[in-house]
Amino acid sequence: MGNFMNNFRSKMYRFMQGRYGVDQFNRFLFGCSIACLLLSIFLGNFMYLVALALLVYSYFRMLSKNSGKRYKENLMYVGCTKHIRSFFNTWKLRFKERKTHHIYRCKKCGQNIRVPKGKGKICITCPKCKNQFIKVS
Repeated sequence: MGNFMNNFRSKMYRFMQGRYGVDQFNRFLFGCSIACLLLSIFLGNFMYLVALALLVYSYFRMLSKNSGKRYKENLMYVGCTKHIRSFFNTWKLRFKERKTHHIYRCKKCGQNIRVPKGKGKICITCPKCKNQFIKVS
């Protein structure tokens, strides 16, 4: 049994050499195909075909040897979703720090300023425009 597994592992290693593999766009395609499969339970065969097409394209990208094109596709996907991901990452960070910090916005320039909670009435100076305002943290 051990010899079979070692042979299988080495054959898979040789098969995958030079292949593109999994990237962010592949993960997105795979997630969309799973979502379409779940929707196909309620909506019928059309969503099943969409899920199957997404899954086939995902595997095509993963097993492709043309890594230059796959890299460009991934860069295009990352570029298109940059603003969405940064928005959610910002809110995720704010949610993590909600117990220890307050986020105030400068009324003059709109800069976000992070201030520790529990310090009482404090004078906050904006690092960008040097505007001062008083808030309770």
